[in-house]
Amino acid sequence: MSKLKALRPYFLVAPQTIVLLIFLVLPIVLIGVVSFWEFNGYSMTPAFTLDNYRGVLTSSVTLDTYLNTFKYVVLVWAVCLAMAFPVAYFLSFCIDNPRLQVILFLICTIPFWTSNIIRMIAWIPVLGREGLVNQALTGLGLVETPVAWLLYSDFAVVVGLVYLYAFFMIAPIFNSLMRIDRRLITAAQDMGASGFQILKEVILPLAAPGISIGSIFVVTLVMGEFITVRLMGGGQSASVGKLINTQIGSLQYPLAAANAVVLLAVTLLLVVLILRTVDVRKEM
Repeated sequence: MSKLKALRPYFLVAPQTIVLLIFLVLPIVLIGVVSFWEFNGYSMTPAFTLDNYRGVLTSSVTLDTYLNTFKYVVLVWAVCLAMAFPVAYFLSFCIDNPRLQVILFLICTIPFWTSNIIRMIAWIPVLGREGLVNQALTGLGLVETPVAWLLYSDFAVVVGLVYLYAFFMIAPIFNSLMRIDRRLITAAQDMGASGFQILKEVILPLAAPGISIGSIFVVTLVMGEFITVRLMGGGQSASVGKLINTQIGSLQYPLAAANAVVLLAVTLLLVVLILRTVDVRKEM
């Protein structure tokens, strides 16, 4: 009986562990195995070769694609943070009614009530040459002809990604700000600290774990994004996710698998760098 009690914790975690192994670890292992297979342009052979990784790491096209993806990551992260922190701050410190806080927070989730593709398509009548933005610009006399770069460009891709993932930055920052002891702010005010000093010395350091968690969400989601890049970029913008999708569509599975492994390694490296900046265990 004592042995069964000792094994009880293992029995409790066994179902989750089995699911994790089958649906996460095993697929990653299989992708890693396929990434070493040979591919001659029209068929693949189970074997061991480093040609796929050599092609990924030495290709100038792949390097440019990764750099373009990093550009999206930096821009989307910066815009999401610039938008999310004021929103989370407003909900946390400017709304005293808890019920109203919950209602306003739930309003931020409304875009998630429909699919990502529909949400991206909805931007076409807004940013298109005959869209609402161009009509407003021409109507106000700010431009003589419709602005072409609003849609099917890097600008449109960034707008779409920010629209999709801004909430993933708002939620953890809001959680961090709600955990701040208001007595700390009162004490800082009593000591004569200005509003900017309170923000810099009290609020931002305590909100750092939430910012880090939100950054991890945004970075990992943008690194693997391809649908938004394809729809909002109009086929003129490139990302690693889109490159892998194209390779899968052309049946280049070993090369796509090698790209996926490299992408996973790069993403994990970015996550590790973010985790080194702050102890996110405070949020757990």
